[in-house]
Amino acid sequence: MPIKNLVVNCTDVQRSVEYYTKFLELPVVGEPTAERAVLDAVTATIELRAVGNGRDQTTWSPDDLQKGFRHIGFKVDRLDERAGVLKAAGVEFKLDPLDAEGKVRICFFYDPDGTLLEMIQGDLQYAAVLDADGVARERALGVPRRPRFDHVAVTIDDRDKTSEFYRDNYGFSFIGTIEQPHDQRGFRIGYLKGGDTVIEVFTYEVEKTSRAPQLDVAGFAYAELAGNPPDLPADTAPDGTEVYVDRDGFAFAVGSEV
Repeated sequence: MPIKNLVVNCTDVQRSVEYYTKFLELPVVGEPTAERAVLDAVTATIELRAVGNGRDQTTWSPDDLQKGFRHIGFKVDRLDERAGVLKAAGVEFKLDPLDAEGKVRICFFYDPDGTLLEMIQGDLQYAAVLDADGVARERALGVPRRPRFDHVAVTIDDRDKTSEFYRDNYGFSFIGTIEQPHDQRGFRIGYLKGGDTVIEVFTYEVEKTSRAPQLDVAGFAYAELAGNPPDLPADTAPDGTEVYVDRDGFAFAVGSEV
C-alpha cells in the first residue's frame, strides 16, 4: 500500500501553490481556496493547508539527528538545471547539487514555510538489495516526465522495529540499504517501499533528539497511508483528521482508499 498524500502546512496557500507549481511542476487538483489546495505529485498528492502559526514557532530542526520527519523527496530529470532556476529565484538551499552515495545526484532546499525538500536524479544503486522485485518495480518507473513524489524521510531509533511496523500494518517492503562510510556518526539509510512510494529511514549510532509533531504549525504536518488505524497514540489535526504518531515521532493518518 502506498503513501497517498502528504499534508504540508503553510501560512499563505496561494504563495505555496505558486512555488510548487513553478519549481516542481505539480498541477493543482480541483479548485484551490485560501484554506487548502491539492497538488498532483504523480505517485501521491501534496496537500497545502493554511495555518496561522508560522515557521518561527516550529520545533522542527534541519538536524538529521532529530527523530521523526526529515524531508520530502522528488525524483527529477535535469537536476542541475532545476536547481539553477531555484537559486536564481532566491530559494534557500540546505545542500547544493552533488553526487551522493548510491550513484545519484541530489540537492536539498526549503519551501516558503521551511519544509525541507529534496530532488534526486538517477536510480539508486543499493549497497544491499533485500527485495529484488521491489527494486525492479522502482526502476521500472523510469525517468520522470515531471518531478514525482518519491519518498518521505524520517530519522528513527531501530530499523528492524520500524520495518516490522510498516510491513505488518501497511505492507511496506524493506527493499535495500545505502551505507555512508565517511560519516563518523554511523549513518545508514534503509528504504521501505509501498506501492510506488518509499519511506526512507535514517539511523545513527550517536544520540538523537525527539520532537512531538505540531499539526497546527507551518511545515510538514503528516503523511496519509492506505490501510487501517494502528494501535498508537493519536492527535487531532485542525480539520478533524485523526493523526497517529509512531515510536520515533513521525505523524501519519490512514485512509482505506488506495
